[in-house]
Amino acid sequence: MIDLLQSLKLIPIVSLDEPDDAEPLVDALCAGGLPVAEITLRTDKAVDVIRRLHHRDEFLLGAGTVHSVEQAQEAVEAGAHFIVTPGFNPRTVVWCLENDVPIFPGVATPTDLEMALEHNIEVVKFFPAETLGGVNALKAFSGPYHNIRFIPTGGINTSNLADYLALSNVFACGGSWMVEVDNWDQTALLTAQAVELINDLN
Repeated sequence: MIDLLQSLKLIPIVSLDEPDDAEPLVDALCAGGLPVAEITLRTDKAVDVIRRLHHRDEFLLGAGTVHSVEQAQEAVEAGAHFIVTPGFNPRTVVWCLENDVPIFPGVATPTDLEMALEHNIEVVKFFPAETLGGVNALKAFSGPYHNIRFIPTGGINTSNLADYLALSNVFACGGSWMVEVDNWDQTALLTAQAVELINDLN
């Protein structure tokens, strides 16, 4: 799973209010060439959305905006393949590690990165990326934290995606610009354009 995520280089971040939108979302993202999404637990129906998609074996399904062990457990039981947190919650990280659930905890500072090292975490979410210094911040981290790879999220779009992916310590990027809920044809188109942009970088 980790290798596939890294090869895709982009993780769509999605908030859905209606479970009925789950299947159309996956169909659109797959049509655009990006069989992955991070479903954020920002809505009351987020876990139901994940549950609706657990049978889509061709799709990598993550749960994001996870704040607690209980949320992580509920998401995994619903079918999530990986967990993403906005900050570094040691309890959630330990639970995921003990249960062999891939987790990408959020970091913003060197202190957060020290905690990641302490827990043997090698891939972290850098959030909110643009607000925290973006590409320049990640370049600065590459020296003292050369063995950690980042998933920058927050402010990523087509105008700066290439700059982030050019960095050797960037594992993948997270973004939401390609998803237009209720306009799935447009979602498929924007996703395909993003995939084309990524392919042009290789």
